[in-house]
Amino acid sequence: MKLRWGLAVLSVLGALVVPAAPASASVPWVQCSFTPTPDNPAARPVVRPLPFASTRGTVDVTFRFNYGPVTVRLNRAGAAPCAVHNMVSLILQRFYDRSQCWRLSNSARLGVLQCGDIYEVEKGGPGYKFPDEASGAETYPRGTVAMGNQGPGTNGSEFFIVHSFANIPANYSVMGRVIRGMSAIDRMVEDGIIPTDPNGPLDGAPAHPVKIQRATVGW
Repeated sequence: MKLRWGLAVLSVLGALVVPAAPASASVPWVQCSFTPTPDNPAARPVVRPLPFASTRGTVDVTFRFNYGPVTVRLNRAGAAPCAVHNMVSLILQRFYDRSQCWRLSNSARLGVLQCGDIYEVEKGGPGYKFPDEASGAETYPRGTVAMGNQGPGTNGSEFFIVHSFANIPANYSVMGRVIRGMSAIDRMVEDGIIPTDPNGPLDGAPAHPVKIQRATVGW
């Protein structure tokens, strides 16, 4: 990545993340910790996000799938501001563009589309990790967008969208919810699943490949 591009990204992120506030107001941000993972290098060249995140307002992002656009409202004021900040950073750096969603499930326990891995399921992250932001009270109803991970403190680029419900432990940071385009997710589910052991017959690769053609901040 050229230095000029990296500095431009940092400048844009700084403008997005730190809104102006009156001197008398409390500082509207929290510290974040993005730790390099040299044993799991970045699948695509990206700059780590700035180490702080806004805790005010929302930001809309749109994933343009081959099935149609899906717009997500990320909640900076919710429980996972660092995860929101990270997703916006990756979108601005076009990390998710031309990537594939490798996992789809539709069982009685779990109904999600999992995206954000560049190479295959749970392989191909951004070259860093950050802590979970989960209180233990999280629920995952239809439309929820949350971070996926491979264990505590391993968040990176992976995320999932709930198309039915997810009866899972409250270990996954909730970033927001779909506000437009759930019908596109429903069509992915209708097209079926190629089962992958050991997850069972309703958990595996989408029968028709699901691709993020482009992700953008806004609609």
